[in-house]
Amino acid sequence: MTLRPPAPFPRTLPLILFAELCLVAQLAAQTVELSPVFVTASRATESTEYVPFSHVTLSGDQLRAAPNATVDGALRSIPGFSLFRRTDSMVANPTTQGVSLRGLGPSGASRSLVLLDGVPLNDAFGGWVLWSKVPRESLASIELVPGGGSSAWGNAALGGVIQLFTEPASGERERLAARLGSFDTQDIEAQATEPVGPGTLQLLGRFFSTAGFPIVAPEHRGPIDIPASSRSRWLTARWREPIGSAATVTLTVRQFDEDRGNGTPYQRNSSDETFASVAIDAQPVGAFRWNATAYAQSEGFSSTFSSVNAARTAETPASNQFAVPATAIGIGWVGEWTTSADSQTSFGVDSRDVRGETREDSGFVNGAFTRRRFAGGRQTTGGVFIEHSRAVLADLRASLGLRVDGWWDTNGHRRDFLAGAPAGDEEFPRRDGTALSPSAGLVWPANGWLRLHASAQHAFRRPTLNELYRPFRVGNVITDANPALRTETVTSGEIGATVQHGGLTFGATGFWNELHDSVANVTIARGPITLPDIGFVPAGGEARRRLNLDRSRVRGIALTADWKLARSLALNFEYQFDDAIVTHATIAPWLDGLRLAQVPRHNATAGLTWKPGRWTISPRARWIGEQFDDDLNALPLAPATVIDFSASFTLRTGVELFFNAENLFNHRIETGRPAEGIVNTGTPRLLLAGVRLRR
Repeated sequence: MTLRPPAPFPRTLPLILFAELCLVAQLAAQTVELSPVFVTASRATESTEYVPFSHVTLSGDQLRAAPNATVDGALRSIPGFSLFRRTDSMVANPTTQGVSLRGLGPSGASRSLVLLDGVPLNDAFGGWVLWSKVPRESLASIELVPGGGSSAWGNAALGGVIQLFTEPASGERERLAARLGSFDTQDIEAQATEPVGPGTLQLLGRFFSTAGFPIVAPEHRGPIDIPASSRSRWLTARWREPIGSAATVTLTVRQFDEDRGNGTPYQRNSSDETFASVAIDAQPVGAFRWNATAYAQSEGFSSTFSSVNAARTAETPASNQFAVPATAIGIGWVGEWTTSADSQTSFGVDSRDVRGETREDSGFVNGAFTRRRFAGGRQTTGGVFIEHSRAVLADLRASLGLRVDGWWDTNGHRRDFLAGAPAGDEEFPRRDGTALSPSAGLVWPANGWLRLHASAQHAFRRPTLNELYRPFRVGNVITDANPALRTETVTSGEIGATVQHGGLTFGATGFWNELHDSVANVTIARGPITLPDIGFVPAGGEARRRLNLDRSRVRGIALTADWKLARSLALNFEYQFDDAIVTHATIAPWLDGLRLAQVPRHNATAGLTWKPGRWTISPRARWIGEQFDDDLNALPLAPATVIDFSASFTLRTGVELFFNAENLFNHRIETGRPAEGIVNTGTPRLLLAGVRLRR
């Protein structure tokens, strides 16, 4: 019998996008000169002095000077930033690249919203982030707001917001950066900007390739283990043009594809994306400005998993996720009204519609897969928000925000075929609900050397289509999906102080998060055992199910210090302590009091920047404390110390030579410890050298 997938997704994506663009363009035609908009926690232009949440801004130059091969690797210099695993996107499986801020329950599905120029980077189906499609040479800045932004952004901003801004289609006409290094790593990124008539055309592109390195620890490695590799490329075209005298429109299209090897001959994955957006910035009157964005993206993903024997001499296919088509369409509008230097209001509306489905084979017997499954659905969210800040006393500024969201999960389904015959056809009922996301904050710049701030918010996140509908298997660990998962919510607060004296800046922030109904992969049995919906779990394996934990608590303190010793010499230090535990789990009481998986208690970074003449030299040390790879706290990952180093030399204006060393002393970084005891490790010593040209 020939197995036929369900009806394909509508091919009306370009038409829908075109209609949205026409709608937004009609609005823009009524106005007139672009006023640059810096999107912060409130989605409005705002002085950092008055942001009531902790925030970090990294300039494009800081990112380019970082010793890491990837943008997410560079963000690891911020202790509050982490991915699901202790490894970055150079060779990691994309499904482990979910973002967590302040240890708020790391998972493959991000609990933080990541945006590129106002458009979510979180995968439409699974929530993870494909960092390899992020530009590096063309980034203007990154803003990170841990624990804030939910009342402006809504769904997925549970733990905070990370916003990446590319440089506008103007300025430097040409850029080129090329680097070569260890493991046959090749990286080239280019940008060309050219005025064309009334507008500006910008072309950006990148090619990255690495033969990679083995990800299994040497003492456990066998003949089946090969280097994990990656190869990606993307091309972006942007057109920027004034509309009238007070508005500017930017059209963007992007094509991306990537292939990865995951450490054994059979295990591979690939991703692709076609993306288009339009953004309009306008300031029709001096006190009022607005911006609008419409976007559409079509994504594809495939991945294979295997089970490796104890001697690691052979592997058996476990699953073939041969296609994961997903689409996302979104539109948003934000207005900003500034009545005086002491009063500002932002308000807006946005919506995102996601459709996705996993199509995969499993049950490998006698050289062939015996089971085929199609599972997925549709998820729609939309909301309105308003935020207002004003001076309530001479030196005290207050902020209030409120957002109301509606969400709808529809068309949920799971269809199974066994040996070519239908074996199950489940249609899950429609689910919907509303969510309120209030926030409040106070900022007191008491004098020229002290700044105090306090804030609180309530936020939510709907489980992704992947969490709701897709069971999966990695090795002998089998995890079942759960279409009845409840919405995650968090109530969080922080209070902090920043002191400046001379060349020294010191900051301390205490934070607290009460997380309700967090989605966790809960261990329910060990093999050998056969369970409904999961099937046979072999000896040494584990059966897990996605379940909601009633309450988890994440609290801690973040310390920062920056010291300018001289005009050419600066030191910086950052430390974060996280106390992240499960406080109550009715459905799994054995987890009460245990630490959240993948959250170290201690995380610290120390670095130095020295600029003697044309040189820039930057050593950096990172320390990651012990953490657990599982919910039962039975699989510890040892502490790790990583020393990075970067140096650059400016030959003349626009020409720079640079050298980067990541994990210079080749320290061991444990990234995973499955139930069978096989330890995975992260990036060994990685050396890269290159040239950067600007004109």
